[in-house]
Amino acid sequence: MFSRIGYTIKQAFSQVFRNRGMSFTATLAITAMMLILGLFFSTFVNVDLFAEVIQQDYNVIEVYLDDANDDAKNETVGKNLEAIQGVGSVKYRSKADAMKIMKERWGDNAYLLDNLQQNPLPNSYMVYVNDKASADRVSKEAPEIAGVSDIKYYQDTVEKLSKITRAVEVGSIVMMAFLIVVSVILVANTIKLTVFNRAKEIGIMKYLGATDWFVRAPFVLEGIILGTVSAAVATGILGALYIRFVKSIGPDILRVLSVPVISAKYLMPNLLIIFLALGVGIGTCGSIISIRKFLDK
Repeated sequence: MFSRIGYTIKQAFSQVFRNRGMSFTATLAITAMMLILGLFFSTFVNVDLFAEVIQQDYNVIEVYLDDANDDAKNETVGKNLEAIQGVGSVKYRSKADAMKIMKERWGDNAYLLDNLQQNPLPNSYMVYVNDKASADRVSKEAPEIAGVSDIKYYQDTVEKLSKITRAVEVGSIVMMAFLIVVSVILVANTIKLTVFNRAKEIGIMKYLGATDWFVRAPFVLEGIILGTVSAAVATGILGALYIRFVKSIGPDILRVLSVPVISAKYLMPNLLIIFLALGVGIGTCGSIISIRKFLDK
């Protein structure tokens, strides 16, 4: 058994180096496919995360109050908001509270806000609703209440992000399917050269009673090697690009804009697993296709 395994591994690596040119071309093609897929995947998961974070505020509408309002006027606005059908609760947020939240969001750069001569943020009410229909109702009725200057509602943003997410998802699937087919064909053609070169040897092995899987194993492993190398290279390149991209944006800007970004430490291991599965699958399918007709003879 161990001798068969040793033979399979030895032959597989020998075949890879024997056809270095085609092996390199196949590896390059699979790597390119994985890089494109990885870019789509990275974009998709980050957009999906952002949409999910925004969607958490679907049941919250922030109603800004006029600066000219006195306390009695603001209380009246609050009661009118509570009276709207579908409103669960209403919470008052003062200018000072809003500034405190902004300073927490700005993190180390919060000291920049200390130079402001006065607090530019408005007083507001956080209106919590029971469902989307109620949120739509509040967004229409709240601006009509005397003492309300504006509202902040994420409906349009979430709907746009949902459309973008679906488009990226569909585009990723289509692109992935096309590139996988191309990669399988390249791997199959690469391994087919080895099959032709070893045609006589394979014929003798079959004549001596070698099973199909004994003959097929080195070619399958060759395909797996090409796919695994491609997965490792693609993950390394994409990881470096992703880390550089996040650093170029800067964590402070992301914090200020409240834009969540999936960390490279979480994304890259998952991408590596996906790429390895794809690489092994592509390599296996390509090798089986390349030798199937020969073994059927």
